[in-house]
Amino acid sequence: MTTIVSVRATEVIVPAKPGSLNSETVLDKDSAFAQKFLTGESWTEFANQPKWIIEMTLANGLTGIGETYRSASGDLIREAVREFVGKDVLNLNWRRLPVTDQRIYEAFESCVLDLVGKLLHVPVYQLLGGSYRDTVDCMGWTGRRTPEDAARKAFEAMQKGHKVFKFKCSDEDPVRLWTEEIKKQCGDGIKVLLDPNQRWNDVKTTMKLMEGVETDVMLGLEDPVLHADVEGFKYLRKQLGIPIYRHISLPYTQDIRDMITFVRADAADGYNFNGSAYNCILLAEIAHLEGKQCWRGSEVDLGISETMGLHIAAASINCTIPSDIFGELVRLDDLLSEPIVFQNGAAKVPQGHGLGIALDHDALQKYQTGKILTAHS
Repeated sequence: MTTIVSVRATEVIVPAKPGSLNSETVLDKDSAFAQKFLTGESWTEFANQPKWIIEMTLANGLTGIGETYRSASGDLIREAVREFVGKDVLNLNWRRLPVTDQRIYEAFESCVLDLVGKLLHVPVYQLLGGSYRDTVDCMGWTGRRTPEDAARKAFEAMQKGHKVFKFKCSDEDPVRLWTEEIKKQCGDGIKVLLDPNQRWNDVKTTMKLMEGVETDVMLGLEDPVLHADVEGFKYLRKQLGIPIYRHISLPYTQDIRDMITFVRADAADGYNFNGSAYNCILLAEIAHLEGKQCWRGSEVDLGISETMGLHIAAASINCTIPSDIFGELVRLDDLLSEPIVFQNGAAKVPQGHGLGIALDHDALQKYQTGKILTAHS
């Protein structure tokens, strides 16, 4: 009865809400950056890149659900669905599933853990070792903005109860003016996290852009310089007087060992982790041993992946920095029958069996592209 009898993968595209990304007058023309992060011809096209929703069904009729990261390979998904059909979900090694590509791994892991949680009548976080928290603080989030727009977005987030607001930025953005306007409107009511995604490139550029920035409103900087510039991270930690964070995204890097260099060099004040559950729990434990905090990262996901992120954050002892779970601010739909519950800037961790959520099949039908992959026993 616990044998996987079918797997179905449905490709979807769920657009972004109008006005949720950059200000209208701020254009993102860096095509190399867009290609690096799989967002199409422009960074602001990321929401128009396809994702796949995975449904895995057992002989007893239970179904588990998962969600890939954007621009996942249909060919690799086709291979993966065949790997699972005929396997007993209770006899799989849940930490080492028969999937290699990290852009699809978490989707299949989510299906498996959703099923196992339903079979054992426990939430997914219990399968990850247990929960440290029932709610997860979440950041507000947006793209590149004019100073006035930046302050408006931060104020809106503060009114919702968010403690931190995250901005994407490039070396063209007047971040000093952003922080000035935010301080005028918000006072000390919200902290700012700037995330250039390595687009500030080097220490010299970062130091110049940070001249005059209101550091008392700053939570810190995430990935200002290239990841390979470990000495640059260390220098900025000493010189700027604000925390410097490193994003370790397994769907991009494909390699959990990226953490090792930064731990040895003591090069970051904390970490942003995203990727599969057991790997992220391991990364969080390493950071905890290092005495550092972390948060759950994302690629501005839909509801299944964000819910998986909530379970991971709940089971990570040091996941105390507000997490990147904010799809409801950006995506037109989360594909869930009941949305994630946000209250005072925090998301409630579902307490039901498995993921504790249900797929909205009407929404799935609405946003599907017509590409469907299936495998049956």
